[in-house]
Amino acid sequence: MNDVLYVTIDSLRADHVGYHGYERDTTPHLDDLAAEGSTFSNAFAHAGGTKMAFPSLMTSVTPLSYGGYRGGLSDEQTTLAEVFQRGGYRTAGFHSNLYLSEQFGYGRGFDRFFDSQTDASTVSKARQYAKTHLQGTPVYPLLERAYNFAESSGGVNVGSYHVPGDEITDMAIDYIESADTDHPQFLWVHYMDVHHPFLPPAEFQRQFRDDVVSNQESIRLRRKLLEEPENVTEEELQLQLDLYDAEIRHTDYQVRRLLDAAEDHWGGVTTFLTADHGEHFLEHGYFSGAQLYDVKMHVPLLVHGWEYSGSHDETVGITDLPPTMAEYAGLPVPESYQGHSLLSLVRDGVWDRTSIVGGYGNGVDDASFVYRDREWKYIENADGTTELYDLATDPGEQRNVAADHEDLVRQFAGKLNEHRREIERTNVDLTDVEMEEEVRERLRRLGYDE
Repeated sequence: MNDVLYVTIDSLRADHVGYHGYERDTTPHLDDLAAEGSTFSNAFAHAGGTKMAFPSLMTSVTPLSYGGYRGGLSDEQTTLAEVFQRGGYRTAGFHSNLYLSEQFGYGRGFDRFFDSQTDASTVSKARQYAKTHLQGTPVYPLLERAYNFAESSGGVNVGSYHVPGDEITDMAIDYIESADTDHPQFLWVHYMDVHHPFLPPAEFQRQFRDDVVSNQESIRLRRKLLEEPENVTEEELQLQLDLYDAEIRHTDYQVRRLLDAAEDHWGGVTTFLTADHGEHFLEHGYFSGAQLYDVKMHVPLLVHGWEYSGSHDETVGITDLPPTMAEYAGLPVPESYQGHSLLSLVRDGVWDRTSIVGGYGNGVDDASFVYRDREWKYIENADGTTELYDLATDPGEQRNVAADHEDLVRQFAGKLNEHRREIERTNVDLTDVEMEEEVRERLRRLGYDE
């Protein structure tokens, strides 16, 4: 049996990937893998943010199942790493998104696990000291204003956002080169570089623009997109897209380094690659955010190194990856897994899924939900409003036609009611994870709303 490499890329939307038809050469290596392996052109996350999406990627459940995502993974969920560890694999994971840390349960099942939780910059540590010792004094508001002004006006990178992809790759390669080859390996690597702020190395910027944008300018522009999207010019938006594409090209190169090392040292490797979600670039009037439109939910998904190949356009959810990997490795699929193994599609040509459902929020009574099939997207927002999009004529989801199709609204609302009942069936009581203030600060600086 091959060793298994699981690569996840934060914020990578499908329509910026070469083999999905993007006109820019952002992913030459992924394109080569796609040409040799299996691709799934209609793969979707079940929500549009990291903390909502990763229960699907690691435990094959929709975001609000088993108590939701705010309290981390429940004891009733089985992580993919636990499946492989119990099956005799050596397991390792490397990432730097703090919502995927040991605190949230994502370290379960890993023999070796790096989540960067204790890796704080000097400035972040200084700010935490000020919060702890000076908050409530006259000097603290002055320091706080100076801190925020430095980032928004001066573009100074004031804090440790994430570990760069080259460093994550170096760590993973060190593990690959030292790993015990007497046992099969399961290795998960998550790349954060495609998540804003976009700070790509100059050599990758030059793939898409003549001049190199400084980190300071990139961070200043990022704040403007987040805080004043209505004032962003077309030139500024294009600059941000250039940096986004440069980060994708940089990550593509790191994936090549990673896979080359695994194949050189381990031999046969099967790679499963996807993204947790995509990204908004003002298509709906804002940048970033977790809303349920396709720019946030449509993700690339490919498998390389197994005996199957070809492109598949059936509707796939990212919950389908964990049972696929377990079945492919000949390991038991946990009963809690809600996804479907893609082996039935690539091996047998049989696929029962025709739609995806999902959502995000504080619970069933305070959440937004989504139903999507090949023709329609239906959204029930937490504020009680509904949206319906005809994807055949309006793939950009710009014209809400819910008022014109009351019969479809009732039909899809019924589908979401079934989803709510399934959420209630799996419900467990979880308390929110208590995070240290420095961790909260790093997440805020990445643009996450707690």
